[in-house]
Amino acid sequence: MSVVRTRSSRVAIRTLSSSTSINRSCAHGSASSDDATCGSPTWIGKGLTCVCFKRKGAYERICINLTPQQAKRLKRLKHRMKVYFDASRPDHQDALRALWSATYPDRELSGLISDQWKEMGWQGRDPSTDFRGAGFISLENLLFFAKTFSASFQQLLKKQGGKRSAWEYPFAVAGVNITFMIMQMLDLDAMKPRTFVRSVFLQILSENEWAFDLLYCVAFAVMDNQWLQRNATYMDFNPR
Repeated sequence: MSVVRTRSSRVAIRTLSSSTSINRSCAHGSASSDDATCGSPTWIGKGLTCVCFKRKGAYERICINLTPQQAKRLKRLKHRMKVYFDASRPDHQDALRALWSATYPDRELSGLISDQWKEMGWQGRDPSTDFRGAGFISLENLLFFAKTFSASFQQLLKKQGGKRSAWEYPFAVAGVNITFMIMQMLDLDAMKPRTFVRSVFLQILSENEWAFDLLYCVAFAVMDNQWLQRNATYMDFNPR
């Protein structure tokens, strides 16, 4: 894996080679083995690149027509993005409990409103107040990461890699912000895919319906890498 910077556009690109590919099904919510790491399934391992950060206006505007499969998967993804987190919904409550269980499998959660959530990097006792514009999909992204790439998830949660500062970024809140960033970057509400980033993503989506969730996992790892390179501290963390 590598992060590539260009002089003109300050673009960070995560290139995943076939040597890091993981040959597994990435169905939503599927559990992984304890030694699973945040790598690349074969459809990325063939040479595709994930553009994880960009500056506005850095890419040539292009238009392509969607295939029926792309249109179907894009419609489903856009629906997921429009679902607000609702603390009164049983399925949303269950998703929060599932996130806790996937993150701390040996610890019992005392309640959906508890000081325990602060350990995961939520700002207060009630994580539902942190979702804001990112919505329910940001919780789905965290849960997907925790279940599919458990080792990488735990490494980032516990800040185990690299030289760390005394005060680190809040893990869960950072995850919500990454979801929001990717949604804005892809601009999936546009009528036509007019940017290189969106066109690449739609190609990946045609090969794997969980492309957004997988891109999220890669983006989280890239963000952490950038954090370490800049020797950042909590004071440098600026939630949207």
